[in-house]
Amino acid sequence: MNLFFEESGDFKAGAVLSQQGEAYQVETPTGKRIKVRARDVLLQFASPSPAELLSEAHEVAAEIDLDFLWEVAGQEEFGFADLGAEYFGHAPHPQEAAGLLQKLHSAPIYFYKKGKGRYKAAPEASLKAALAGVEKKRQQALVQASWVEELKNHRLPAPMHAVRLQLLFKPDKNSIEFKALEAASSELHIAPARLMLACGGLQSTKELHLSRFLLEHFPRGTGFPEVAVPAPPALPLADVRAFSIDDVTTTEIDDAFSVTHLPDGMLRVGIHIAAPALGIAPGDAIDTIARQRMSTVYMPGDKITMLPDPLVEAYTLAEGRNCPAVSLYVTVDPVDWSVVATETVAESIPVSANLRHNDLDQIVTEETLAAKEGPDYPHKQDIELLWQWAQVLEQGRMAKREIFGLKPEQNNRVDFNFYVEDEVVTITRRKRGAPLDKIVAELMIFANSSWGKLMHEHGVPGIYRTQGGTSGGWAARMQVRMLTHAAPHQGLGVDQYAWSTSPLRRYTDLVNQWQILACAQHGVMAPLAAPFKQRDADLFAIVSAFEATHVAYADFQGSMERYWCLRWLSQQKLQRVDAVVLKEEIVRLNDIPLVLKLPGMAPIARGTPLRLDLLSWDEVDLSVEARVLEIAIGSPLEPLSEAEEDSAMGLTPGAEPLEAEIQAVEHSGTSSGPESNDDMAAASTDADE
Repeated sequence: MNLFFEESGDFKAGAVLSQQGEAYQVETPTGKRIKVRARDVLLQFASPSPAELLSEAHEVAAEIDLDFLWEVAGQEEFGFADLGAEYFGHAPHPQEAAGLLQKLHSAPIYFYKKGKGRYKAAPEASLKAALAGVEKKRQQALVQASWVEELKNHRLPAPMHAVRLQLLFKPDKNSIEFKALEAASSELHIAPARLMLACGGLQSTKELHLSRFLLEHFPRGTGFPEVAVPAPPALPLADVRAFSIDDVTTTEIDDAFSVTHLPDGMLRVGIHIAAPALGIAPGDAIDTIARQRMSTVYMPGDKITMLPDPLVEAYTLAEGRNCPAVSLYVTVDPVDWSVVATETVAESIPVSANLRHNDLDQIVTEETLAAKEGPDYPHKQDIELLWQWAQVLEQGRMAKREIFGLKPEQNNRVDFNFYVEDEVVTITRRKRGAPLDKIVAELMIFANSSWGKLMHEHGVPGIYRTQGGTSGGWAARMQVRMLTHAAPHQGLGVDQYAWSTSPLRRYTDLVNQWQILACAQHGVMAPLAAPFKQRDADLFAIVSAFEATHVAYADFQGSMERYWCLRWLSQQKLQRVDAVVLKEEIVRLNDIPLVLKLPGMAPIARGTPLRLDLLSWDEVDLSVEARVLEIAIGSPLEPLSEAEEDSAMGLTPGAEPLEAEIQAVEHSGTSSGPESNDDMAAASTDADE
């Protein structure tokens, strides 16, 4: 006796060797012996042989017309043998019954399984819908196959063009577009991004990196909705001649200075900050935009502003105009440069000049300032006075650092500025701590510290940056944090530090400016008038959102600066370059801020100069392959001392690491061009994490 039975969803046949109760010992055509339960047996037959039955059953199944079979089946539940008698017109032979069963089992859209060997025909509406779905999938498979061939021939199918970015960065993995791209990439053994570049879906590797960021953080585009720009309010006109000091690429000019000689011999130094908070109200349309963006995004050769251009134009401190500002006036005794008094007012300031680093850095040097010689330039006397005060401010901060237990800084690091024009990048070196940099840096730190103190004394919360403490390890103590109450920033050497001097570019500064204005305008009533109150949940939410955005923007800027460093290598056609060892397998090029990892490099003392052979670099994954050609003659075989290591890297000997996150985001360390003097201040002196 032979059996036709079901096992694990498959139909099999075999000869019975023995039977014990409800179980059979069966030998299959392959010679394998298995145990079959009686409940799994569908047919018992004497002939043909099991192998012949299976072969003939396949032939029978192939000849059965499913549509006719569905019509014959009717709408009632049936057993396969009963349907076989009606379909074949006679009691089905074993091979016919087995073939019919296989056909029923293989067509779940036509017949629903109801039990062992029992089925029910699908309703007509359900069958039509299922058949339409099958046809759709068949057509999609044909389309997908044609797209794969086009992609393999480096042609991007037109329907894929509209979703090309989503396919790379946020794909729907069930879509035929993604399946086609994945299949073509797999067959060509290249990454989808490289295939998209080869097909023209992306015009350049720059677009690849930029698009990834924009899709994540600006999915609706970088443009602004139509909003009414608030007119600057009517303010008293200050009796000053203010001037700013910025890079040539700066458009969001948010700080300026003035020097007034008082009758008693004192100096009245004005630190003037653009005042968009006078026109923007918390919760209005422009505030909503600024809070969504949190900051201006910088990259070499371009930026995405936090505020709409018309508003920036209305509130930027442009020369030749009277501009709304929040001014911190500092009365200084020029005998010892001590601070006698401070005052904060909202006013309109006449801006006489927007001075540019590119024009003055070669003229305004420590030597020319000390000798009071050299060519004339605008506000020369004011700059000479501010230089003297800036040095005293720096000395005071260094003394404060020592009180905090830190060593003085040395501004001997080299900054890099990126300038991009017509896709050609220029990277220039600029030593940190040059006079104009130091003037701006020290006055910005003084303003941020003074306004932080003002908010604290009035009981008004703000957004502070703090560093240091007594708990945790060294790294934990030196981590820069953001709080809503005053606390020391030991790296800067100040008792409190509140970002307040870049309200056109940073949302934290705009928030603090609202709070500062409440203090200046309402005095002891400031806690009631300020938009944000103590322990305000909304203020905590702003801090949290800003920190996350700050990190994301910094990572993007770092990636774009690395991209432009590789473009610079291509444009310069360089193969041999000079570098310095940072630590272990990490080196940094001398001419550009490009850091490389050289796996397997022999241990070399930190600070050792090297000559590298650049083998290749890849603008897609931003990687570089290089090898060491030579180590500088006379380089130390023993590890450098701490002071020597720091000096070789441009760090303060024995000093704590400087605040890298600020250097990355704010155009001073490896920068895209110093857009903000406040940034130069922070990057020049703030401590790296």
